[in-house]
Amino acid sequence: MTDLNSFLTPGMLVQHPDHAEWGTGQVQSNIGGKITVNFPETGKVVIDGARIALVAVFDS
Repeated sequence: MTDLNSFLTPGMLVQHPDHAEWGTGQVQSNIGGKITVNFPETGKVVIDGARIALVAVFDS
């Protein structure tokens, strides 16, 4: 499978496409297609980059 989030680097802001209520999270790491994101309403979540395409936030 393809890593849909290979461009994400630590510090970038993202949103989960299916969970807007989680708010805008900050990427903590992106290792081997597993992205750890710290969301303000949910805490740290590990996302499989081959299954979920996170939405990068460039202007908040």
